[in-house]
Amino acid sequence: MKTLVFLIACVLFVSSFGTALAGEETYAQRLGWGPEDRVLMIHSDDIGMSYATNEATIEALEFGTVNSVSVMMPTPWVTQWRDYMKAHPDVDTGLHLTLTCEWRYYRWRPLTPESDAPGLVDADGYMWSSVSEVIANADPAEVEMEIRAQIAKARRMGLPITHLDSHMGTLYTEQFIEPLIRVAIEENIPVMMPGPKAVARRELPWEDKAALLAQRVWDAGLPVVDDIHTDSYGWKTTDKVAHYVDAIRGLAPGVTVMIVHPTKPSETADAITDSREHLYGDYYALIDPKVKAAIEAEGIIMTTWRELGERRAALSAP
Repeated sequence: MKTLVFLIACVLFVSSFGTALAGEETYAQRLGWGPEDRVLMIHSDDIGMSYATNEATIEALEFGTVNSVSVMMPTPWVTQWRDYMKAHPDVDTGLHLTLTCEWRYYRWRPLTPESDAPGLVDADGYMWSSVSEVIANADPAEVEMEIRAQIAKARRMGLPITHLDSHMGTLYTEQFIEPLIRVAIEENIPVMMPGPKAVARRELPWEDKAALLAQRVWDAGLPVVDDIHTDSYGWKTTDKVAHYVDAIRGLAPGVTVMIVHPTKPSETADAITDSREHLYGDYYALIDPKVKAAIEAEGIIMTTWRELGERRAALSAP
């Protein structure tokens, strides 16, 4: 993935730890955990993007570090994941809603017909390469059509949808946050929604609406998380073990979603991406016993989007 892509994503959700202030209730507490509990989800993006990505994530899942994934429905290797899910139906699987295709030669198209949403595609008929191009060319109605098309395809293929999030953060921009939240609430699907403090740290364009949006999601019966950690974007090395161990030790009380992108080294992956250090480094770290041991030694509570959704739903039950 190109450097620019990571910078855009970082601007959206890179955050330091320390979400919870002394005496302030965390979303983990609202969901039934204790005030000092550190609740973690290690969440692998980009499922379906390539065979190497799928295989790396499967290995990390079965090793016991990654415990949640999200699938890119327009991508070529979704059917492999569908078959994996038939044998492993309990894997926490959501949708990595996709409006961009950042690779130079490895391209995919929207699921919405071009005649219905011409603003979603470039001159070649593929998804735009960058978030800025989507903003400049697509309107919220077209984006919402594509969100719904990707949900419909997942259901047609029999994939579970434990949550929604956004590839490259496209749907966490001021222009497109509204259709994301509207569809999530209408479909009653948890959405990766950070609390206002996580948003404020990055001074996002919709920071002034962050508390209202989080409350809207919560009031709709869907969970909100305390922090979203994407620091691995900036760890430009294939040896990320120490970085992950330090990050796990530094977790603050609350629910943190840690975003990762493991990919197994391969000739094909090398041809797709110029960010192999980042992707391969995630893979090596997430199958390293030292990272797994740090989770256990720190007493970290592991969770999934399925569990967060169930805990939030239980609070709303009569």
